[in-house]
Amino acid sequence: MKPDDIIRKVAFPIVVSGASGAGKTTLCRGLAACVERVAFSVSVTTRPARGSERHGVDYFFVSDGEFERMKAAGGLVEWAEVHGNLYGTPRAWMDERLAEGTSILLDIDVQGGVQIMEAYPDAVSIFVVAPSMEVLEKRLRSRGSDSDEAIELRLRNAVGELEYIERYTYIVVNDSVESAVSRMAAVVDAERCRRSRLFEGISWKDFVGL
Repeated sequence: MKPDDIIRKVAFPIVVSGASGAGKTTLCRGLAACVERVAFSVSVTTRPARGSERHGVDYFFVSDGEFERMKAAGGLVEWAEVHGNLYGTPRAWMDERLAEGTSILLDIDVQGGVQIMEAYPDAVSIFVVAPSMEVLEKRLRSRGSDSDEAIELRLRNAVGELEYIERYTYIVVNDSVESAVSRMAAVVDAERCRRSRLFEGISWKDFVGL
């Protein structure tokens, strides 16, 4: 097998977390658009759809009972309760994509992110932060979709979410979308060149074709 073929088989979960309003979803979309062999994870959730969100594309929207049945059957690699709603990642879907050589991009809360990292020790973890708490509050208010009470709750929750930052390998400050996406893409490219990934189950001689 040629080195290029081996490199194309390298795949891993990419865990991206951060406080609500830090801009991680926008950055994840930019990353998926500019890096090959990266697919968004489609999470299961019990929360209602927002705006133009579509079932099976943005999320799998399910009832509380259906979510609990999936969890009990081991069908979720991770799950968490966030702001009163349940979220989870389908295990079979994720494993199939990784086996195909597609890295799975997870725009996920810190609770779920830690569970993914525990289930997949080879996962790449990125924590997105806003340039300041003032910028974070401004971004939350600019959405225009939450009440003042909801925004205050998200800001309080942000402090607790930031406590998880030490569990993540990479930190990206979202000062501008273009530069932040560029740094995230550089992380993925570097991880695809990691020796331990390329030589998994083979020797360096196999890699270079000796």
